[in-house]
Amino acid sequence: MKNIRNFSVIAHIDHGKSTLSDRMIQLCGLVTAREFKDQLLDNMDIERERGITIKSQTICLPYKAKDGQQYYLNLVDTPGHVDFTYEVSRALAACEGALLLVDAAQGVEAQTLANLYLAMENDLEIIPVINKVDLPAAEPEKVAREISEDLGLDARIIQQCSAKTGLGVENILEAIVKYLPPPKGDADAPLQALIFDANYDAYRGTVISVRIVNGMVKPGDTIVFMHNNSEYKVEEVGQYLLIRTQCDSLSAGQIGYLIAGVKTLTDAKPGDTVTRKDDPCSVALPGFKEAQQVVFSSIYPISAEDYEDLGAALEKLQLNDASLTFQKDSSAALGFGFRCGFLGLLHLEVVQERIEREFDLSIILTVPSVRYEVYLNSGTVQMLDNPSFFPDPSLIEHVEEPFIRASILIPERYMGTLMNLCMERRGENITHHYPTTGRIELTCELPLAEVIYDFYDKLKSLTQGYGSFDYQMLDYRTSDLVKLDILVNSERVDALSQLTHRQRARERGLKACEKLQEEIPRQMFKIAIQASIGGNVVARTNISALRKDVTAKCYGGDISRKRKLLEKQKAGKKRMKTVGNVDIPQSAFLSVLKSEQ
Repeated sequence: MKNIRNFSVIAHIDHGKSTLSDRMIQLCGLVTAREFKDQLLDNMDIERERGITIKSQTICLPYKAKDGQQYYLNLVDTPGHVDFTYEVSRALAACEGALLLVDAAQGVEAQTLANLYLAMENDLEIIPVINKVDLPAAEPEKVAREISEDLGLDARIIQQCSAKTGLGVENILEAIVKYLPPPKGDADAPLQALIFDANYDAYRGTVISVRIVNGMVKPGDTIVFMHNNSEYKVEEVGQYLLIRTQCDSLSAGQIGYLIAGVKTLTDAKPGDTVTRKDDPCSVALPGFKEAQQVVFSSIYPISAEDYEDLGAALEKLQLNDASLTFQKDSSAALGFGFRCGFLGLLHLEVVQERIEREFDLSIILTVPSVRYEVYLNSGTVQMLDNPSFFPDPSLIEHVEEPFIRASILIPERYMGTLMNLCMERRGENITHHYPTTGRIELTCELPLAEVIYDFYDKLKSLTQGYGSFDYQMLDYRTSDLVKLDILVNSERVDALSQLTHRQRARERGLKACEKLQEEIPRQMFKIAIQASIGGNVVARTNISALRKDVTAKCYGGDISRKRKLLEKQKAGKKRMKTVGNVDIPQSAFLSVLKSEQ
């Protein structure tokens, strides 16, 4: 065990985690120059295109150190985005150390801090690494000062590298061997293993990534998942080299995978403890919790005959992504679809893109919403994530919505505009401090519903791309929420209903009405588009009628002939308005929903 090191690479988005992992894999000789490709550990097309890690990956690097000994370095590459924080925390629980990567040009950012705190909670040994030192804008001395003064990390063990060129990467491997502790554990104790990730293989079922804390597991053992008490027989164990590599057993301190005929990912939850049936451990490992969906949206197929295919697509996605939840839903305007729960907006975007690409389906998503707690006069509490089920306001005592604590790092000159943005979004308890000269960390409490629309985009545009943002869930607080309905020709369009704060209702309603006005084609009669709260209309736009010149044939004669024709037309239009249907094109739904996202 003394020659094993389990570590993770943590950083803000785009600070070079995947690139550094690529260089380490090359240095340890796991891949030839011919087989190499960028972002080697990322499997999905979306990850490669966007340059982000969505799914955590693991690899065992055999490394011969300068002291002549052979070491096995288990690298757990984690997602950097705030949506996947729980996955990151479980991956860190499987390690003894972490490389904290900081961009030499950008410095310490919001998620650098958030991930550092996660690592500290898990009691990890941290090696700070300054990456991208070859950039013209790099300021390694300044960033080293930030790391030692603001983060309180030891300046003597700071490593400098350029993951792109490979400069200094070997020194990092030596530092891992030198400064990170080997794993502790007793190979003779009862089996106690942490599940920190799982993915689905179409031929073998669920492949479970485990860190063996105590004991040993081998093929033929009957294991139990302590959270749901389900039993399985181990078919195969092994380690992650570039491909899954089978071995005879996994013992204390090692990271690897096990296959045991588990049919779905929902049975193998990250954070659960695995033990042997015939010799169980006494307590489960701490830290297990269910993944919480925070953003909800309904997905409808654009063509009604794709409904079955959409259901099959979501089932297949759930095999690969246990944090996605869905149930059947229907809408008068859009037909049958599914109400889905996501970990955050990035997770929603990834699922939407995968459905469109991998299953070749055209879909519409309704306005994303969060989960509210509705307290009724009868004393019952309803958990509500779909505006269609919002009860009558006369039955409601009060409504509570989720709040988050946002941490925003910005250059000093954007302080005023950012304060305004937070105030607009109903921010509370706004505080700030100066981590370094010229940079401000703003902390404020915001309703989650105000963040999931376009807060991040606004933050980036107001700070010219220099702002960084991270958040954590806080609690539920009482808010004055109302249901905003959109009416077209006095008919309510349920797919466009949304729950919003009373202060923002008119602004949101007007935006939706204006978008619909642009997209709905003109009819022979005037169409009113209204946004209403109950019976109270808060915003309205009109689509004017198509004019047909009925008096064109009256080339002479008395004016009363023209007036008679115009009166007849007016009566016809009035009758048409009461019986005429307005078909709302799909592009109109998309334009409203896009403006919200």
